[in-house]
Amino acid sequence: MDWEPTRRSLHGVAELLLAGPQHRATGRIELRVAEGGFATVAGPALRVEGAGLVTDSARVPLAGRTYADVAAEAGLEAGEPAGVYSGGPGVRPGETITFDADALKGLLAAFADGDRALREFTPDVTPVLWPEHFDVAITLDEVNYGVSPGDGYLGEPYAYVGPFEPREGEFWDAPFGAARPVRELDGEITAFFRTGRERL
Repeated sequence: MDWEPTRRSLHGVAELLLAGPQHRATGRIELRVAEGGFATVAGPALRVEGAGLVTDSARVPLAGRTYADVAAEAGLEAGEPAGVYSGGPGVRPGETITFDADALKGLLAAFADGDRALREFTPDVTPVLWPEHFDVAITLDEVNYGVSPGDGYLGEPYAYVGPFEPREGEFWDAPFGAARPVRELDGEITAFFRTGRERL
């Protein structure tokens, strides 16, 4: 499956249509995984549910439209959280949102599975969906644990354990620590996180 076009479009939605408006209203950029997709953690109340953007008063279709058009219909200004970070997806408001149905379903499922696994792994820490790298993650004792929808390192959804200090050994197979495709973990993402913590 070619994940990249859908992943880029969904990343753009997270950054331009959720994190940007939220940052302009509240100064916060973090998002959260929600049923069927993901959402803001502060105002305005915005949620991606499948292929739609849900506001307090409407459900706005995303696919086949520009971010600017969706924002206008939803009463928002499309734009990234200005000046907060560099290295985001580089999506512009005039680009067209492109979703493959299977890829969209798989990406949203990976976020849901990752959020659930992180909460099982450490119930006292709330997972965050970050708009810059577009991963759902926590940091615990100078180690990042999370699920990415894929990126330049691995082009499909994967779970990772990323210690601040590099580790050596068979488990540590990625430049940033350890990574496993979600499909290979077969629902055992929590076990992977626990194994990573044991190997530390």
